[in-house]
Amino acid sequence: MDRIYAIGDIHGCATRLEALIARLDIDARHDRLIFIGDYIDRGPDPRGVVDAILDLRERLDHVICLLGNHEQMFLNYYLHDRDLELILDNGGSGTLASYGLQRSRHDPSFRIPEQHLRFYQSLLPYFETADYIFVHAGLRSGIPLPEQDLEDLLWIRFEFIRSTHDFGKRVVFGHTPFSVPLVEFNKIGIDTGAVYGGPLTCLELPAMIFHQV
Repeated sequence: MDRIYAIGDIHGCATRLEALIARLDIDARHDRLIFIGDYIDRGPDPRGVVDAILDLRERLDHVICLLGNHEQMFLNYYLHDRDLELILDNGGSGTLASYGLQRSRHDPSFRIPEQHLRFYQSLLPYFETADYIFVHAGLRSGIPLPEQDLEDLLWIRFEFIRSTHDFGKRVVFGHTPFSVPLVEFNKIGIDTGAVYGGPLTCLELPAMIFHQV
């Protein structure tokens, strides 16, 4: 593989995602494109973000998509009828509406597109390369990567952000928005709050270049 492009939390900002992808010089056969999770909720077009990523999967050979806490909440609701209030408290009403879902999913005729369901179910808890660990929220110090709890991978915040622990590889993460990317010796935070008016950020590695719209 040549370059890695890692994109932070999109949260329904489909137009920004399309503009950002247009700026990147991605080699369809050799470069990796990694999405850090949180494709849905809060923003204006969550379903459009998933459609855009599915299209990229058709056009590019190496697209890796990680699981975010918002996708986990959505799956818990859609598959197990759990977490509705948690979803609504975290900006998920627009996502539910985009799939024609109201406050109850007990209508047996309700189905999200099969391709979208496969996408949500295919999302990875983390992704590792020779030099980096990519994860949605972060890691808990002192625990080997395969033994990390999924709850931490998706939800951890300040225990990880304040940690000076050497995780063995630099951790690239999202989940917690910063006004500018957080760059430390052991971690790089690339959620810059696109849905809150900040830019949508892509980190290009190994060059350490930030692309933003």
